[in-house]
Amino acid sequence: MEKVINVTAAGLGGQGVLKITDILAEMLFEAGYDVKKSEVHGMSQRGGSVSSEVRFGKQVFSPMVPEGESDYLVVLDETQVEVNRYKLRDGGVLIAPADVPVDQLANKKALNILLLGALSRHFDFPEEQWLAHIHRHLPAKLHADNDAAFRLGRA
Repeated sequence: MEKVINVTAAGLGGQGVLKITDILAEMLFEAGYDVKKSEVHGMSQRGGSVSSEVRFGKQVFSPMVPEGESDYLVVLDETQVEVNRYKLRDGGVLIAPADVPVDQLANKKALNILLLGALSRHFDFPEEQWLAHIHRHLPAKLHADNDAAFRLGRA
């Protein structure tokens, strides 16, 4: 892959924005990509805006995604869609709660993993690989709910 792919995740403090990009960045790195990650915490103590970016490809020089160049924008709270839309490139993919079956989540705290499942449809990695990385980042007691959320988003 010669082109650098840019992914931005955004939401509110406590929603798991950083967890999404931690899982994604680790998986991409282990797959052999050059990966850079950056975070903007803002007022992330419960309720403030948070965003995190992952850039990957054959060679990546900067962790910061230039304005208007995110290929994917994953937004965990609808109030953050318009706030972060400027980051998305023309033709880029927006993934927001309105695009996934949030009402089917057994555990509403797994929204971030539901949206990660929706994002995963755009990458060529098997479901088992995604789940293995999710399991590395979450306690065993949360695996069943998060596996179900991921599969729901991926479906």
